[in-house]
Amino acid sequence: MTKPTPDSNEQSKAKVTTFKLLVDCTINNGWLSDIEHRPSPHFTSREPAQDVSLLVVHNISLPPGKFGGPYITDLFLGKLDPRQDSYFEEIYQLRVSAHCLIRRNGQVIQYVSFDDKAWHAGVSDFNGREKCNDFSIGIELEGTDTEPYTEEQYQQLVCLVQKLQESYPLIVHNHLVGHCDIAPGRKTDPGEAFNWPYFKALLNKGIIDGTN
Repeated sequence: MTKPTPDSNEQSKAKVTTFKLLVDCTINNGWLSDIEHRPSPHFTSREPAQDVSLLVVHNISLPPGKFGGPYITDLFLGKLDPRQDSYFEEIYQLRVSAHCLIRRNGQVIQYVSFDDKAWHAGVSDFNGREKCNDFSIGIELEGTDTEPYTEEQYQQLVCLVQKLQESYPLIVHNHLVGHCDIAPGRKTDPGEAFNWPYFKALLNKGIIDGTN
């Protein structure tokens, strides 16, 4: 399998701390243990009958193409300051969220319990079923459609999927999709930069132990 090539933007940055893989984490009452929790007000309770059966991969960067900083969290918490960047004037009133964000260095932040609906999918359809927020988990990768994602992000995403599949076994491998797949023509993320074959190959290995 071919590993993604780091982009020059990443290579030029000073070395940053990478976060421990999620292999030892557990999910309790919909929350991952041993990571940062920033509870968002942007969620809806999930009906018991709406079984979680889909995982949607997104990307986000704020301002667009810029990595680091508090702005993604600020957006999901409804606290984005429009004075910080002209782009924020267009989006600061949006009421959106995701269940988790995986940052470039592998840090994972959780905003919404997996047992609740995050507001990440919008108008969407999967296999003829609309309103994907009802039955999906949304994971944001800090990135853009065109810049390669980092090895740390792939590793953490695989670990996260493994943990989720333990608690939500209806999230089978063919129920792992991009936002572009459930909202074609409206959304393009995670974009051409996301290496689906590499991600699936890692996932099919079965275990990420932090040594590879």
